[in-house]
Amino acid sequence: MNDGKKVSEQVAKIYEGEGWVTEGGSTSDAKLSEDLREIAADYVSACRLRVLKHLPKTGHRLLDMASGPIQYPEYLKYSEGYDTRVCVDLSQRALDAAKSKIGAHGEYHVGDFFELAIEPVDAAVSLHTIYHIEKDRQEAIVRKLIAVTKPGGTIVIVYSNQAYFVSAIFSWLKVVARALIPRSGKNPTLATIYFHRHPLAWWQRFKDAGSVQIYPWRTFPTRDQRAFFPNNGLGKAMLSALLRLEDRFPRFFTAIGCYPMIVIRKNPSP
Repeated sequence: MNDGKKVSEQVAKIYEGEGWVTEGGSTSDAKLSEDLREIAADYVSACRLRVLKHLPKTGHRLLDMASGPIQYPEYLKYSEGYDTRVCVDLSQRALDAAKSKIGAHGEYHVGDFFELAIEPVDAAVSLHTIYHIEKDRQEAIVRKLIAVTKPGGTIVIVYSNQAYFVSAIFSWLKVVARALIPRSGKNPTLATIYFHRHPLAWWQRFKDAGSVQIYPWRTFPTRDQRAFFPNNGLGKAMLSALLRLEDRFPRFFTAIGCYPMIVIRKNPSP
């Protein structure tokens, strides 16, 4: 079995199990990977809505690769101007939850996107997924996203930045910590999902298929955001200021932030 298949099976096992279990209105995935504090609500909502700035407002088919259960309200807005939202996910549990929200508006495919036959779409989104795919398969997955998107269409991908400034500063501490405190336990958990991020320059290889632009999506991962922004009015004001700065200085925050947004506009037909 190749490594890519092992990674896919690991992710499927996790999300058919604990990943999409909902308690108290939030999934296990959200509790681990999102800042659910009230003071962060406006900021994280605005970050999710940044995808809409780059997607065509209307179309026939929007592909949501690794859609999950479409777990945040802002995600629902991506396909409001489309006839059909094409949801692809490794987890049937996730697709069942997505179907409960959008019903006949959706088209549902369970399995590895690389192995599925998907009819052409007008646009595609993939959030926080590509960097969880085995590193040597990531280019092929992006190429398939481009291939199933019609000429002139748009692909929006939220990725992870290898040069994220906090990681760069403290990377040596993490090496020491991992050596002293190895991960334990044999069962896969959300915290041990495969992860590999290529440098942002890696994305330029897709210029043969269309224009490639990179924008900031969000500066901090959840753990750091919780640590750096206090759970009070000051923290809320700081996040509001950060949002404005990200919009005003996109190149700077793309370079140093944790989560960039890759926008590929496929070449039109010759």
